[in-house]
Amino acid sequence: MSLTCDFRSSARDVEVALDVQTGETVALLGENGAGKSTVLGIVAGLLRPEHGQVVLDGRTLTSTATSTHVPPHRRQVALLAQDPLLFPHLTLRENIAFGPRSAGVHRREARARADAWLDRVGLADLARRRPPDVSGGQAQRAAIARALAAEPHLLLLDEPMAALDVAVAAALRKLLREVLADRTTVLVTHDPVVALVLADRVVVLDRGRVVESGPSREVLERPRSVFAA
Repeated sequence: MSLTCDFRSSARDVEVALDVQTGETVALLGENGAGKSTVLGIVAGLLRPEHGQVVLDGRTLTSTATSTHVPPHRRQVALLAQDPLLFPHLTLRENIAFGPRSAGVHRREARARADAWLDRVGLADLARRRPPDVSGGQAQRAAIARALAAEPHLLLLDEPMAALDVAVAAALRKLLREVLADRTTVLVTHDPVVALVLADRVVVLDRGRVVESGPSREVLERPRSVFAA
């Protein structure tokens, strides 16, 4: 699923045009306040721009010209942030099955899908545990599984490894490299290693504007912007 967006948010001083091809992972780099999370918020439908549009695989999600705004839960977009935001009263299996069930998938199929993802992220033996009973890294793995079990057309990752220790983050990078191989993804990160390992392309934001864009290795090895350097 391809993503095309071109919008302006005067309130947040962000003006960005971005294209992501089907199956491509694009990393957004930039300092705090550069506008990275605002871009994700507008694409996810949590924020509304004053002008512009967001189109996912030919489907208009936001258009100020036609007053179109598809609500977040109908966009088929999954957003994963630093905090896993798992439901504390549900088991990991129930958390992961929640997305498919919300989309109308039968209980048995949703459970089977949850079990398959639990196995893929290495949590099969923790299926019956609740979020307070697992580590931060395990909770983040479950959150990734929950996002992907819903089979979103677009995955948005907002610093998903920032709150994890070095060893856990390295393992999570390896997992994400596997599951993002054929998924359309926009990834926000401050870490050049994450961008190099996971992203096909890097877009650098500075004060709400795109100042550099290109293949990840090219941008990081021969940076033209101050932040990338």
